[in-house]
Amino acid sequence: KIKNKTITFKTVLIGDTETIQEIIKTKENLMGHELIGYINCENQTIENSDLPNIGNVEQLESILENHHVEEAIITFKKEKIKTYIDIINSLICNDIITKVRPNIADLLVGRVQMQSFFDLPFIEIKQIKMSFFESNLKRGIDVFMSISILMILSPALILIGLIVKLTSKGPVFYTQERLGLKKKPFNIIKFRSMKINAETDKPLLASEDDKRITKWGKIMRKYRLDELPQFYNVLIGEMSIIGPRPERAFFANKILEKANHYKLIYKVKPGITSWGMVKFGYAENVEEMIKRLKYDIIYLENLSLLNDFKVFILTIFIILQGRGK
Repeated sequence: KIKNKTITFKTVLIGDTETIQEIIKTKENLMGHELIGYINCENQTIENSDLPNIGNVEQLESILENHHVEEAIITFKKEKIKTYIDIINSLICNDIITKVRPNIADLLVGRVQMQSFFDLPFIEIKQIKMSFFESNLKRGIDVFMSISILMILSPALILIGLIVKLTSKGPVFYTQERLGLKKKPFNIIKFRSMKINAETDKPLLASEDDKRITKWGKIMRKYRLDELPQFYNVLIGEMSIIGPRPERAFFANKILEKANHYKLIYKVKPGITSWGMVKFGYAENVEEMIKRLKYDIIYLENLSLLNDFKVFILTIFIILQGRGK
């Protein structure tokens, strides 16, 4: 059905003038693709082309939405790969099936899978997602574990809350807006580990010898006890047990300014613990957040329940060793 064009997918070409022209000349071989137009990264209109120019790279997000794009073919010279990484990341974030020519894809080790498209070969960039079965099983495990932990540890949770209340002024719990799946804001819940009014003018990250942290707060943070209420966030579907740590919009925007691929973490639910937390730990500034990000990207590129289990076990060891801060 694909070969006789009974089934087609709305497809956009993205590249430079020369390589887009090459694809247009052989577009009859693009079985299953309904080419709706091109985006020329050199901001030029290709003359004598029956394929319309549908905008520029800066308009990519709106183009994908307005034209209901399902697939994208990336075609550009090999030496320009760095210019197109941000485009590829944006396409992945928008769940667009993205295909590139083999000579480009060999620079994207670990993120591609070979495919054959009749007369014209392309390679499909691996999407960041679990299988339907694993995704649903992960959610089931999250719910079961959250209920079990909240019930079994309820006496400990009550005790921790009482100590918070008795050792410092202020509420037992602390909520803070973070960005979750698809950049949707939610309120993360923690046991309060800092003095009240710890922030005044602008958002601040905690440091190892932070004077704002209470004495009991230091103990909680060392063993990550302050994170336990987040199992409620997991239970109601805002978080997962395993996933990249969520950040506030202020810091997320700071990271995006220096590392555009940070947007990829919004493809999955944020977690109580992560591969980044296991390998790097807490970050005290944006630079450290970016260093930790590489571990989260590795996690995203290797999504599986087995890897989630590894992260969970390693986190238990870290907690027992008191390596939090």
